[in-house]
Amino acid sequence: MNRPYIICHMVMSIDGKVTGDFLFRDEVANATDIYYEINRQYKADAFACGRVTMEGSFTGGWYPVLSQFNGICLPFEDFIADFDAKFFAVSFDRKGRLGWKTSEIVDDDPGYGGAHIIEVLTENVDTRYLSYLQSVGVSYIFAGKEELNLLLALEKLKNLFGINRLLLEGGSIINGAFQRENLVDELSLVTAPVIAGKDCKPLFMDSNISEFKLTKIKNYENGVIWTIYKK
Repeated sequence: MNRPYIICHMVMSIDGKVTGDFLFRDEVANATDIYYEINRQYKADAFACGRVTMEGSFTGGWYPVLSQFNGICLPFEDFIADFDAKFFAVSFDRKGRLGWKTSEIVDDDPGYGGAHIIEVLTENVDTRYLSYLQSVGVSYIFAGKEELNLLLALEKLKNLFGINRLLLEGGSIINGAFQRENLVDELSLVTAPVIAGKDCKPLFMDSNISEFKLTKIKNYENGVIWTIYKK
């Protein structure tokens, strides 16, 4: 397999929702702690999220002033900023909308902190953004002209960065895109004992029918369940 092994690792409600206000309820706190513990246990080479999740978890909506890079026109070529990095945060950000202040994720959790950032872009990006990424020391790769070619992105992540095991921890949109392309090899689902509201979003947006085999189930205190499904 010329791409990383993909594990979709998520906290979800009983009714299969993964984003929404229910995540901030006290009843979900224990499930979230277990989720982070499992994340560390996997010891994956990388974790990956979409733009919205990265913004909510790490960048906080900050964006650089690109005018300082006026007049610089870089080609649409992959850029590796750190050849020695061994742990990565992969950001699927096709138009280049995220503002990073450092080249690594800053987080106390060793499952995230210290991960070298890789932006996955399309050619539908302001070329000044490329200069900005280089100035911060963030790596980037191109995977498509206007829409993301996920398989191409994954092949590059393996061949350029040596990523063999990747945790997909995005929201519904990016998770759904992976699922529709048959790129999810394993599901790691931590289910909290709560039903989410109607405005919360599902594990996979616009999913296709596919079959998985239950390989593990573990019960925790306070009604939390961890299940693993594999292709």
